[in-house]
Amino acid sequence: MNSLDPVKTALLISAFALLVACGQEPAAEPAAEPATNIEAAAEAKPEDKPESKAEAAAEAKAEAKPLVVYSGRGATLVDPLFEIFTKDSGIQVDVRYEKSTQTLANRIATEGAQTKADVFFAQDSGWLGALAKAGHLAELPKTTLDKVPAHHRDSGGKWVGTSGRARVLVYSPDRVKAEDLPKSLADLPKAAKKGRIGWAPGNGSLQAHVSALRHVWGEEKTRAWLSEMKAAEPKVYPKNSPQVKAVSNGEIDMGWVNHYYLHKLRAANPELKAANYSFSTAGDAGNLMMLSGAALVAHSKNKEAAQKLVDFLLSKTAQAYFANTTYEYPTVAGVALHKDVPPIDDKMVRADQAHLTDLSGTLKALRELGLQ
Repeated sequence: MNSLDPVKTALLISAFALLVACGQEPAAEPAAEPATNIEAAAEAKPEDKPESKAEAAAEAKAEAKPLVVYSGRGATLVDPLFEIFTKDSGIQVDVRYEKSTQTLANRIATEGAQTKADVFFAQDSGWLGALAKAGHLAELPKTTLDKVPAHHRDSGGKWVGTSGRARVLVYSPDRVKAEDLPKSLADLPKAAKKGRIGWAPGNGSLQAHVSALRHVWGEEKTRAWLSEMKAAEPKVYPKNSPQVKAVSNGEIDMGWVNHYYLHKLRAANPELKAANYSFSTAGDAGNLMMLSGAALVAHSKNKEAAQKLVDFLLSKTAQAYFANTTYEYPTVAGVALHKDVPPIDDKMVRADQAHLTDLSGTLKALRELGLQ
């Protein structure tokens, strides 16, 4: 395997280090050795092979180590999926969890050829794009890439989206008339009453969306919009879910969030008084899909098993799980949405997912505008 471009790797690690300095947790030390390919164990030299196929299979199984997954998706969410995969395939999975996808991407970039990871399962696809550009991900086969539309995968074939979360406006139907909802994200500051809108400028989802806006709108328009939002005197929340609750209890009339928080909270509280709204202008910059995704790590020594896991995450079983358990948007066509989640594909802006990790300029703008 060709060595990775040291300049690209150094640049990526430097970028991660800058973001870590802005408050992210340092990468934890990895643990076990990478997985060993079961088939490779059975392909030893003739003189080393057991006398029977049964003995060869037993020896390969004994020597095999679990598939190592670095997962930015939480254990509560994805452990059931890994259990199904192991039951169906016989492949054991050793999952290393982190709350921050950036921390895991930083770890892979730092470990380089010594990484223990076989699969990178990311909450945010932008970090997949960053690792792909630096040469840390292997190219996926066309049969895998073709399972999803082009806008749900890497143009270079290095990662594939497994599910999506749409950015939306959560609002109170009791206090905001449908005709008063803004048609575009650009109109949001004017549509919001002072002090009656919420947002979370310290949250990763908002920062990722602003990063995309800087590419879709340009730096000047994005900063002007942020200034208009500041003038609307928004209430600041630490993350998305408190905004949904605040809309329901009357603290605010609107919030800027990811779509699935409303559905999760309503499942726990059917009396929740809030609704989601996608901007009515087709292709509006406010209608951004944030993808979770998976990739094969370039230095994996167990790529065949890793490929099976990536394909499993795109299977009907896994896609239906994402749709019905977490209220996300499947990336594979033909998988039904949860009955409470509306189809919105025709409204979405097609932003390059890699732009979502262009955070240094976003953090700078938020600080300079006094929003952090």
